[in-house]
Amino acid sequence: MTSADSNGLPDWLGDDVRFAREAPAGFVALPGRPGVWVREAALATLLACMLEERDAMRAEVGEVVERLPVLAADHATALRRGLGRRAPGPDADVHDHLRDRVALLDLERRSLLVDRQTSLRALSWTVRTRVPMWLRPRLGILWQHAPVPVRLPRRYTLARPPRAAPKISIVTPSLNQGEFIGDTLASVLDQGYPNVEYVVQDGGSTDSTAEVLERHRHRLHHVHSGPDDGQADAINRGFARTSGEIMAYLNADDVLLPGALATVARHFQAHPDVDAVYGQRILVDDANRQVGIWVTPAHDDEMLVWSDCVPQETLFWRRSAWERVGAGLDESFHFAMDWDLLLRMRDAGVRFHRIPRFLGAFRVHAAQKTTAMEDVGLAESAMLLERVHGRPVAWEECWRRLRGYFRRHVALHTAHRVAARLPAPRFTPAWLRPR
Repeated sequence: MTSADSNGLPDWLGDDVRFAREAPAGFVALPGRPGVWVREAALATLLACMLEERDAMRAEVGEVVERLPVLAADHATALRRGLGRRAPGPDADVHDHLRDRVALLDLERRSLLVDRQTSLRALSWTVRTRVPMWLRPRLGILWQHAPVPVRLPRRYTLARPPRAAPKISIVTPSLNQGEFIGDTLASVLDQGYPNVEYVVQDGGSTDSTAEVLERHRHRLHHVHSGPDDGQADAINRGFARTSGEIMAYLNADDVLLPGALATVARHFQAHPDVDAVYGQRILVDDANRQVGIWVTPAHDDEMLVWSDCVPQETLFWRRSAWERVGAGLDESFHFAMDWDLLLRMRDAGVRFHRIPRFLGAFRVHAAQKTTAMEDVGLAESAMLLERVHGRPVAWEECWRRLRGYFRRHVALHTAHRVAARLPAPRFTPAWLRPR
């Protein structure tokens, strides 16, 4: 058996165990031990040790059970010799010894069985709770684990644009995002892409946004600050000042990852029949720490009619596709304008590709629109579902229809989590360093 410390935990856990009221970063609760937390990476090893100890307990119980008939036979023999009345003499001591030994072994057997059942119940609880969590889809879950530093593969810095780099037009709508917009601008302007047309359409921010924009004005194609009729209107106004062959919009609290523009341009060049592309996203908090990933399987048009799983900040499209759907976002939407655009593109025959690479980071914070306008988002999404299917659609039906898509997602998500733990050259972009 594994040696244990005074708390009944294996000695080898060392710094992988914590005693606290709340979960430390990267730790999970130890079943049946309130206030005891085990590092997530050590959980599998601990479970293996529990199984090993269970098997050892089972072997010990078996040995006791095998010895009991022999001891019972010895006891019966002693009784047949007339020791049942416990006559005085040396045999009386033998009688007492056998009786006490049988009682002790029976107590030992019962204790081992109780310990075994306790261990099995703890293991069963862990399997019932942790395994379903590992197999649960993470699309739509914005906070997946404790914050950790962003560490990207070093190969992302090796992406190079094609020789004849197509012009990429990007619009950032902004309103009082001075805390984050500096990182957003740097994530585009510091890509090293030679042909980017970047427009910022600010809705008249009253925070530090104006100062941040002034510092970058000489590198921007156009900057405007003034009242507008909402996010969709701001984006449409920004795109009206652009001429790039490839288009995208990036919210003022999200960022692109290194090499994203070069990767997108090369993909469009290699696939002239593709009209729109998107990639994977990481999730970061307001301190630039990673709190999850959003990994999608290969594109499936059927997915779009049941849910919008496309990471918006990673979406790029050709101007020809934009013009086929009316060259504008529907300004009646305040939340689901990107899903509406995707559905209209799908109906217009736009061909999508998903690039199997992380292209952007979506920021999770208390003031973001995704959190503040959740009710509006649900209402607009329900309206789009009814428009597509001609009837009200329950969310339960959407989940059922997407079951196969989510299974593929879970497999990819798990593969990415495993790959992130493997030793490899990694780095943190300047615009995602912890605040």
